[in-house]
Amino acid sequence: MMTDLGFDCSCCGRHHDDLPLAYGTFAPAYWHDGLNGQPDSILGDEQCVIDREHFFVKARLVLPVLDTSDDFEWGVWVSLSKANFGRVIEMWDKPERVQEPPQFGWLSTELPSYEPTTLNLKTNLHTQPVGVRPTAELEPTDHPLAVEQRAGITRARIQAIAELLLHPTQ
Repeated sequence: MMTDLGFDCSCCGRHHDDLPLAYGTFAPAYWHDGLNGQPDSILGDEQCVIDREHFFVKARLVLPVLDTSDDFEWGVWVSLSKANFGRVIEMWDKPERVQEPPQFGWLSTELPSYEPTTLNLKTNLHTQPVGVRPTAELEPTDHPLAVEQRAGITRARIQAIAELLLHPTQ
């Protein structure tokens, strides 16, 4: 018997066939359209540099789901120092990168539904095997996102996030 992976939306009353377990952002919060085409600023799929001064890597912020065996993931951007970014780039395609120590960084993504903002939360960036995006571990504070990363979230919370993103207020 197949389990229905969808949900009945409390916003629109419709049944959605899937409950997404991952959301991501296109760019760090500090990126803007005026940077497109600027020689000192580059936005790639996995790395970003702004004005040759600010350095970012895309990461997975994983939250365990309490009432399933799944994980929920936010695709986020983490800012790194120039030296740490250089080391991440140097090791990017090397299998031994999994032995690298975590890199300190700042969360550079504003995630919906969290108060206060998620911008500038302290993180540790953990490299993964080649081909797998790094993971971001938040400093264990009382910020709601940090609490969810440590304690987990429920399917109902994931549905609330889905409803917020499917039906943003105008």
